[in-house]
Amino acid sequence: MNIPILTIIILVIFLISSAVRVLREYERAVIFRLGRLIAAKGPGLFFLIPIIDRMVKVSLRTVVMDVPPQDIITKDNVSVKVNAVVYFRVIDPSKAIVEVEDFLYATSQLSQTTLRSILGQAELDDLLSSREKINEELQSILDTHTDPWGIKVSQVEIKHVDLPTEMQRAMAKQAEAERERRAKVINAEGEFQASTKLAQAAEIMNKQPITLQLRFLQTLREVAAENNSTTIFPVPIDLFTPFIKKMTETANQK
Repeated sequence: MNIPILTIIILVIFLISSAVRVLREYERAVIFRLGRLIAAKGPGLFFLIPIIDRMVKVSLRTVVMDVPPQDIITKDNVSVKVNAVVYFRVIDPSKAIVEVEDFLYATSQLSQTTLRSILGQAELDDLLSSREKINEELQSILDTHTDPWGIKVSQVEIKHVDLPTEMQRAMAKQAEAERERRAKVINAEGEFQASTKLAQAAEIMNKQPITLQLRFLQTLREVAAENNSTTIFPVPIDLFTPFIKKMTETANQK
């Protein structure tokens, strides 16, 4: 007599434990009753009808998915390998379970095909310099395609672009040639500015000859400041012209 009662007690405890469910804040339960979708419940405590109800648990946290490297031929016929990372989350648990068999696998495959399709339409220079624009385009396309699944793609980032060795050498040569071109342009601009200033200085010296003599004396002072034992320099005869005139006038007065 005690054995059937004990069996009934154990059965009741088992049914109660199977009926009570507790979900965390970031979890939702998609409930199916006899195969039909009822609702998405949670978080917290709720009850299921044993044997009749079935629950599928879905996480609402953001999923960070790494897209494997994809072999891509760009618009200008350059073969590269590109990998990316996709950030998405489930916003409608019912759709994520009912509308697609495996939303994680489906999102992964969609990300790979979209990455190959979009980057195949871009040139290599755009792929390297306009990543933000390409990321926004990828995010918009993925979000549009996953919306019927109840999934929101919040961000897509291209992580790495693997270039062939030959292309890396060609780009290095291009960058070096560009730096040499800029150096030559800067040097030419410096020569132009210097020649302009020299022309202005020559014009001033032409109007005021005394400035040439002052410049000559300044140069002598700079040369004398060096540790030279002997300094030989030419003396322009114009420098002594005032003294010669003075001596001539004195001699005529006598």
